[in-house]
Amino acid sequence: MTETQVVAPGGADHHSQLVNDDLAPTTKDTATWRTWDLFCLWMTSAHSIASYGFAVGMLALGMTGWQTMLALFAGVLLLWLGSNLVGVAGQKVGVPFPVFARATFGVFGANVPALLRALVAIFWYGIQTYLASTALIVLLLRVSPGLESLTTSTFLGLSTLGWIAFGVLWAVQLAIISYGMEIVRKASDFAGPVVWIGMIALAIWILGKADWSIDFNARAGEALSSGQTVAAFVGVAFLMVAFMAGPLVNYADFARFSPDEKAIRRGNAWGIPFNETAFVVISIIISLATLKVYGEVLSDPVELVAHIDSDAIVIVSAVLFAIATVGINVVLNFVSPAYDISNAAPKYISFRTGGIITAVLSVVVLPWKLWANQDFIVYFLGGVGALMGPVFGILVVDYYLVRKQRTEVAQLYSGNPAGSYFYTRGFNPKALIALIVAGTVSVLVALVPETASVTALSWPVGALLGAGIMYALSMKPVRAAA
Repeated sequence: MTETQVVAPGGADHHSQLVNDDLAPTTKDTATWRTWDLFCLWMTSAHSIASYGFAVGMLALGMTGWQTMLALFAGVLLLWLGSNLVGVAGQKVGVPFPVFARATFGVFGANVPALLRALVAIFWYGIQTYLASTALIVLLLRVSPGLESLTTSTFLGLSTLGWIAFGVLWAVQLAIISYGMEIVRKASDFAGPVVWIGMIALAIWILGKADWSIDFNARAGEALSSGQTVAAFVGVAFLMVAFMAGPLVNYADFARFSPDEKAIRRGNAWGIPFNETAFVVISIIISLATLKVYGEVLSDPVELVAHIDSDAIVIVSAVLFAIATVGINVVLNFVSPAYDISNAAPKYISFRTGGIITAVLSVVVLPWKLWANQDFIVYFLGGVGALMGPVFGILVVDYYLVRKQRTEVAQLYSGNPAGSYFYTRGFNPKALIALIVAGTVSVLVALVPETASVTALSWPVGALLGAGIMYALSMKPVRAAA
């Protein structure tokens, strides 16, 4: 077996079994993700059926429309802060998330948080592909009603038309990822902005149905007391962060391709406080209008599109929602596991191979059945997803407070026991202890039954506890004076 040569920033050459071309440090030639690209990346991250459903679903907690918007905005600001911390670090070091994590967890220990992130992403990749296929089915049935006959028979819980729609989108996404990160950038640049056409068209149509008036004091759930409102407000803010916890953790996968820190901060500012807030506002406006028109909040925009009489609007909206969901899927749920799986065996698994493995597993898990099983979404994906809080806290405190933003990039690829990040047999016990303790607490908080106000705190509890334990274990004891 031959070793791959890594040319680290600064010109240091290093031979290692822990690298391939995809995991190697970024060079000037590959630093192509500028402010606009990062802006579109965050747009793509926000513009999906699931994101819309999450935003309007928060109304069910009992707050009014304007209270829900303010709470989500508070969450957006927290997400913005976190994205700057991770993004700046990722750009400076210039390596993907699983390699970045080697400095904290050890060159082999990094596989623990990386594969946990990959596990969540694989399940969500399948689910998002299925959700996009529902938009495509609406389009197909509107264009050709005769296809209704393909919805009667099912195989493994999915109709024939469902398999066709799912298979088409599955293949399109696989084709995109097979060309590498540059095509991902171009796909994100297209998918991010274009969905605004569908959202604006949908808003105009439903507002017209609502006589161009909505009540921002309306609520979908029962009225709350002052104390309950405060608890729900805090809960919604942190749920907003938790919803994007996975992409936040592996943001280095994209930030490393940015040419400088300024592009990171500008892209984050336009993409999160500006765009995500705008998407939240238009989502809540649409949901309040549907509450007035139909007497209920429709959390699925595809279901809302199906109510539209105009074939032209239905076709345009369905196409755009499908494009948006494919975009978010490739960016958030495909890139991460492709890198994470590659990191587990760099000499044998490339980024492309990791993507193929991700795509295959996303079908094997039968995502349409998972989406129908809300207990699975809450307990399994919610539980594993809760571990992203501790991972975030551990990585950030280690990079900024323990290592003082210093990283020996060449050592990230060293399997030498004397290497800086080899620690104990390739694992950093301090980081793993912090992850186990904070992760256990975070999962327990996340899975507290019927207590949404407590469950919502799983991310901050996990992040703060993980950061605190990591910092405490990493500080050398002070010797007493003689």
